[in-house]
Amino acid sequence: MFPRRRLLSLCAATLILGLCPLMAASITYTISGTLGAALSGSDPLGASGGSGIVTAVVGTTLVRTSKTKTSATYTLAAGAVTVVIGGKTYPASSSTLKYSFPPAGPDTMVFTATVSVDHIKGTVVGTASLAKGSLTAAVTKHPHKFTPSPQTLTAAVVAGGPGTQIEYTALGSSTVLGLSGSASN
Repeated sequence: MFPRRRLLSLCAATLILGLCPLMAASITYTISGTLGAALSGSDPLGASGGSGIVTAVVGTTLVRTSKTKTSATYTLAAGAVTVVIGGKTYPASSSTLKYSFPPAGPDTMVFTATVSVDHIKGTVVGTASLAKGSLTAAVTKHPHKFTPSPQTLTAAVVAGGPGTQIEYTALGSSTVLGLSGSASN
């Protein structure tokens, strides 16, 4: 009887330890709003004026891929990011998240996702321009929530400039659209 209890205890401990990584906390970031006129490119998806949403589920125990004094990049699991452009959903097969908190200017979160549409690969880059001080140096160790949440996002008016924007690329053609809306976690 005693060896059976020991075996059951060992099995229970193994099961619990095996499930711990699956039970780790996660953060769901949502960047959503209305896509403005194309800041660059021809907008072949006709997304201008439609909705734009980037949703990412990010584990808080991820280990960074790269780091500087004011930024950190994390590689996310397949399916962690979902992009909706103009009402069409594009799940990501691979993605990254880069947090930046420069000494001057807004803090940013940049989601880069590889998507596939009808067997054609494309890339979507969503840049959320957050209020200064929304992120702390803690994001260089592990993903963290930004504060305050939610935040109002202002659309970029120049491709690659300040403000929130969505860039999508497929078949060698890129389009950048500003996005005005909100960010939450």
